[in-house]
Amino acid sequence: MDQLEITSRKMPHAGWALANTVCLATESDMRAVDLGKFTEGLDYSSYLHVVILFADNLLVSLEDFKQRTSNSEEIEVGYDPSAESFLDMDETTCGFSKLSYLDLFRPVCQQWHLKKLLAFETDASMCDTDNLSSGNPEYSSKYGLLEIAYYYSCMLRLFSALGPMMKSLPVLNMLSFTPGFLSRLWEELEKSLFHVNIHIANTKSCCANTITGDRSGGISGRRQKRLTKETSNKWVNILHKITGKSPTENDSTDSVDGQTNVSPIEEHPTDEWDIESLRQGPEGVSKDISCMLLLFCSSYSHLLLVLDDIEFYDKQVPFTLVQQQKITSMLNTLVYNSLSRCINPRYRALVDSAVRCLHLLYERNSRREFCHQSLWLAPGKINRMPIAVAARTHEVFSAADGAPYSSGGSVITTMPHIFPFEERVKMFREFISMDKVSRRLAGEGTGPGSQSIEIVVRRGHIFEDGLQQLNSLGSRLKSSIHVSFVSESGLPEAGLDYGGLSKEFLTDLSKIAFSPEYGLFCQTPTSDRHLIPNTSARLLDSILQMFEFLGRIVGKALYEGILLDFYFSHVFVQKLLGRYSFLDELSTLDPELYKNLMYLKHYDGDVRDLSLDFTVTEESLGKRHVIELKPGGKDICVTNENKLQYVHAMADYKLNRQILPFSNAFYRGLIDLISPSWLKLFNASEFNQLLAGGDHDIDVDDLRKHTQYTGGYSEGSRTVKLFWEVFAGFEPKDRCMLLKFVTSCSRAPLLGFKHLHPTFTIHKVNCDAPLWASFGGQDVDRLPSASTCYNTLKLLQGVQPRVGGITDDELSRGRAWSRDVEIGLQLTVE
Repeated sequence: MDQLEITSRKMPHAGWALANTVCLATESDMRAVDLGKFTEGLDYSSYLHVVILFADNLLVSLEDFKQRTSNSEEIEVGYDPSAESFLDMDETTCGFSKLSYLDLFRPVCQQWHLKKLLAFETDASMCDTDNLSSGNPEYSSKYGLLEIAYYYSCMLRLFSALGPMMKSLPVLNMLSFTPGFLSRLWEELEKSLFHVNIHIANTKSCCANTITGDRSGGISGRRQKRLTKETSNKWVNILHKITGKSPTENDSTDSVDGQTNVSPIEEHPTDEWDIESLRQGPEGVSKDISCMLLLFCSSYSHLLLVLDDIEFYDKQVPFTLVQQQKITSMLNTLVYNSLSRCINPRYRALVDSAVRCLHLLYERNSRREFCHQSLWLAPGKINRMPIAVAARTHEVFSAADGAPYSSGGSVITTMPHIFPFEERVKMFREFISMDKVSRRLAGEGTGPGSQSIEIVVRRGHIFEDGLQQLNSLGSRLKSSIHVSFVSESGLPEAGLDYGGLSKEFLTDLSKIAFSPEYGLFCQTPTSDRHLIPNTSARLLDSILQMFEFLGRIVGKALYEGILLDFYFSHVFVQKLLGRYSFLDELSTLDPELYKNLMYLKHYDGDVRDLSLDFTVTEESLGKRHVIELKPGGKDICVTNENKLQYVHAMADYKLNRQILPFSNAFYRGLIDLISPSWLKLFNASEFNQLLAGGDHDIDVDDLRKHTQYTGGYSEGSRTVKLFWEVFAGFEPKDRCMLLKFVTSCSRAPLLGFKHLHPTFTIHKVNCDAPLWASFGGQDVDRLPSASTCYNTLKLLQGVQPRVGGITDDELSRGRAWSRDVEIGLQLTVE
């Protein structure tokens, strides 16, 4: 006791009592490296109860101090012997050394401590029935998994409050990687939350309350109420008791019957994944289950950071995919119902950890699906708000940066996946419509006229002229652009820009700038050939300025609803959405490197034999550059002990650090036109669809329904009917090629052709051939043309169908390159 006297005058009484309890119960020698056992004869149940009592009191003191100092940056707290005050970490040391206060809790962060508690709990459970039936008082102080969970949830909160640097990381590392612990937690949660009928007979656990019954919670309920009446003298007596220094006394605490008593709630028949017991949020379960949820969410979200796809999908550890679905549905329902109501501050830590875990599972599912879409939509299926209301609510909560979770608005900002993708696309367009209205009310130009931006662009220098004239405009680029083209011969091109030429300018500029041949972007080596910033471009002058400009161009296309015919890499889009990329996403960027890292991670031999260090070598312009993955990395050998750190450091460099300057510059340009809160409605795959349209076959009926006719054509014209007959007979890829020929994009708008601007148009072109040639079908060498700026197909009249359809030879002869290097299709036949 003398050695462990704490010298800080600012330590609350409960603080030093807690530290001494842990040290004495573990026979701690602060000079030892491995503290590997409990004190012989320790009463584990009393140890848990006392630590929980002291920890709860200390947490209350910390919370009170936080509230007192919330309105000032720094408050000098003087010593007052009659009052407890906040722990000053700089002044808190042990009398015999310079150990910090949290060093006294070193045993709590070691696996042997948890394993011993779990083993004793298991042994006690097996012997419980026989001993209780024979009246043996030896097991009257039995504890359960709920007490252990409560114990470690207190430790998590304490380390988070008192650890200035590492916070709860030491505890999370231990909990996440202790074999079988997460599975034990989930087994208990599954029984409680999914209404598996269980009967815990004659339990003495102070945490075994019913799910919908006593919501005041076990340890913090009747037992804590009684224990808090103990004075500091009683605390000393308890310390003697649990260390075996006094005769064993009967546990005076009351036992709590733990029989599950679930109130019947009518379940919606289609809400398979809407967890009934969580429909009231965390307030619908006991405090004990809340503590277990907090511990599970915190530990599992920590493990998910390093759990690779082989372990998650193939080996299915620590949970099977069926269990992963249940875990996801639990988190989804808990978070939705928590955010739909005003959250009590005491549940904030639970909701935050649940949100973090849910996001990690959702991101993994977005990359490789393991949950059906209905699971993500289930909690809000009945009471989702209308699109217009949701959009306005989202804007309010996004504007209130850092606003607390309080209503349905936070549901949209925190878990937008609760809305189907199509509804979120409508919400996105609603945001833009609202923004255009507000700009119009503010007197800013949104259509052709005096407020429009006028630029002159040379056909051979579209990117350079656009960069020079538009990049400095910032958010003013939301205004209409009036484009005048200058031909390659130096002459102004005829025509007025009513929106078509600006669309042509944006699409042509994008084709040039995002082409791998231009050098700013390259394609991933995977089969999808998505675009990623070319890291070799960092050597170019004003490269970040160029990426800012391209961000504004993509933002302008999204703002105007103009589809661009390319997809970005999942890794790059993650940066634009403000999300970190983890190890398994490397498979979409560099499959070969990912394969090698997975081999290293699961390598059974001595990694030193591979002669690796914490560096990566890159080559540019014929020179090799060695980059350290961590300070002093060239002098750090990769071993079996640090190989996991090396694997994640290498992945972090390739996925995050390497492209960060480019993605940051692109992002700065993008958010000049598109609010970050709008972007966060989507995951990476959905963002690409928003940018380039849906990746599916063309809906011929929808396109026909939203097509207009000019130049003398009508829907009943013979040539028009023949066109739709031929178009419907095309293969899907050929329909996409035709759409690209007319609109410059091979994919349809996400919400259908009703949202294609300008409207798809078929314009009549009179045939110049002699009448007899037209009758003979000899005008086959004339191909249809298109004005991509106006989405107009110029279709020759007099098209003749041929019995038997179009031959392969005729179809291949009909594919040609238009002026803007787009593929056209032969629609006239003999």
